[in-house]
Amino acid sequence: MSLLYLAALLVSLLGMVVLDARFGLFFWRSPRRAALVVAAGVLFFLAWDLAGIAAGVFFRGAGPLLTGVLLAPELPLEEAFFLALLCYVTMIAFCSAARLLERRSGERP
Repeated sequence: MSLLYLAALLVSLLGMVVLDARFGLFFWRSPRRAALVVAAGVLFFLAWDLAGIAAGVFFRGAGPLLTGVLLAPELPLEEAFFLALLCYVTMIAFCSAARLLERRSGERP
């Protein structure tokens, strides 16, 4: 059992939280709405993963960096944290781009 990949995901999530807090992009702008968006994204992608697993398309490979904890057959614990990171990064990128576009349009006459 290794916690290395899970630790890397948690450190990455923490980095996104620090970035979000510094610039007030997503959770710091609207915490309830942000939590709903991330939860909806994670649930959607977990359902997607489960459908892929049921179809025999997705499977858990042998990985020495995984904890070995499964949420469902072929669905490692780390997948939920990866999906949360994926959704969070996407929303930070979206909010950052929106803010940059707002500033850019405000600077033009």
